[in-house]
Amino acid sequence: MSIRILAAALTAALLAAGPAIAAGDMGAADKQAINPTAIAMFVAFVGLTLGITYWAAKRTRSASDFYTAGGGISGFQNGLAIAGDYMSAATLLGLSSLVYATGFDGVAYTVSFFVGWPIILFLMAERLRNLGRYTFADIASYRLDQSSVRTFAALGSLTVVICYLIVQMVGAGQLIKLLFGLDYAVAVVLVGVLMVIYVTFGGMIATTWVQIIKACLMLGGGLLLLVLTLSQFGFSLEAIAAKAIETHKAGPKIMGPGSLLADPVSTVSMSLGLVFGTAALPHIMMRFFTVPNAKEARKSVFVASGLIGMFFLVVAVLGMAAISIVGANPQYFEGGVVGGKLLGGGNMPIMHLAHAMGGDVLLGFMSAVAFATILAVVAGLALAGASAIAHDLYARIIRKGQATEAEEMRVSKLSSLALGVVGVILGIVFEKQNVAFLVGLTFGIAASVNFPVLILSMYWKGLTTRGALWGGFSGLVSAVALVVLSKTVWVAVLGYATPVFPYEHPALFSMSLAFIVTILVSKLDNSQRARAEIAAYDDQYVRSQTGIGAAAASSH
Repeated sequence: MSIRILAAALTAALLAAGPAIAAGDMGAADKQAINPTAIAMFVAFVGLTLGITYWAAKRTRSASDFYTAGGGISGFQNGLAIAGDYMSAATLLGLSSLVYATGFDGVAYTVSFFVGWPIILFLMAERLRNLGRYTFADIASYRLDQSSVRTFAALGSLTVVICYLIVQMVGAGQLIKLLFGLDYAVAVVLVGVLMVIYVTFGGMIATTWVQIIKACLMLGGGLLLLVLTLSQFGFSLEAIAAKAIETHKAGPKIMGPGSLLADPVSTVSMSLGLVFGTAALPHIMMRFFTVPNAKEARKSVFVASGLIGMFFLVVAVLGMAAISIVGANPQYFEGGVVGGKLLGGGNMPIMHLAHAMGGDVLLGFMSAVAFATILAVVAGLALAGASAIAHDLYARIIRKGQATEAEEMRVSKLSSLALGVVGVILGIVFEKQNVAFLVGLTFGIAASVNFPVLILSMYWKGLTTRGALWGGFSGLVSAVALVVLSKTVWVAVLGYATPVFPYEHPALFSMSLAFIVTILVSKLDNSQRARAEIAAYDDQYVRSQTGIGAAAASSH
């Protein structure tokens, strides 16, 4: 029975936690009996993180502490936190399931999820740290019009944050409901309260340490499962592959490309959205302002890339091993029919593998890790949203830079509370809705709205305010429109027979459009303001390379 309960719970977690998501009716989940092992580990994690929040609250004295931990996080710690941000339940469950189902195609997907990361981060990390202070808007508006560009950047960040927050809240609510037997609304309120406590009292210091703990738990659990699994094959990868070919119904074909990569346009569009969308997520970008200097930013990228790469290799091996261990064991299939439907759905091979290797204890531990993932991501999102409201909109736009630090922090905490309320309300409203399209929309918007303006503002001298605004809004409108016209919304939600837009991911088209419009409009802008903005690039370049004048760090 425990396998069925946790299978259902973790399916909800997967739907909530990241990009590799399939459509599903979140309202179909029912309350279940309590699983003591998983709940005990979950409660232990929450207790530990609340203790950290209490400790962090005593060290959060200024706006800099609240937004960026005073810039006092070391490169290694920040690398762990970045890895924690990226290693979601989706990467653990979704990618291992792809390998289990498709073999080579799943491995290729797993690699593609990682390849773009170090490239983008090495391009951005140092300049982000040197140019920015608290938010993405600091960089986008560095030499452009402060009011219009900062407003645009703040609205883009808030759109991404709220879309992602809805998905997280719906999944988290279903998860708590399944495990604790609570009503859905009560479960969502519980998650919202925890989120507000983490952010309001602990700020970035608490959020960072929650991410670090989560990353260690996920890496530790994954490596433990890998060692236990390899021991079944004499620690031979060749033996795992040979046994997988022998067990899988596709036989030797699982070692070659199949139908999963048959549509290159969708594959490229999804990959672009994940790579560039991830690099432009507000709560990811904020991480580069938490280290004391560009050197530590570079170190954090090095650490994060290594940990993420190692984790994806672990996931790929576990997915391949699950073919022969889980795929041949009737207790993990509905009705005991080997080759039929897996208990809990197609995303569960690695959880069944955990049960096969370590029983209910290891299964409960891996479940608690998935729950921790959601809470950590939700806290990071709320902090990013509060920063956009208090630092960009209130302090810079409404108060024209005249707000005191205490006033700005007060608005930040009120914003965190407001985002918590909004998250709870929208989480309840979207309970029975298919929220999968919001994930595609979140990454599509981040890649189409934030990324073009961000990268061009740092690397292209010719960018002007007019170009940034036209390009950014073109990306926003086209990303939303293409998601609505795709199969995900047009067919699955609105009920039409065929989609207007034949692909499910918009980034290839909307991000390209944003780049083209931004560059064309900037080129055509011959105003006096545009000439001044172009001339100001040289000073910005010196600052981005040297860090002279960059925000100083404080120690804790």
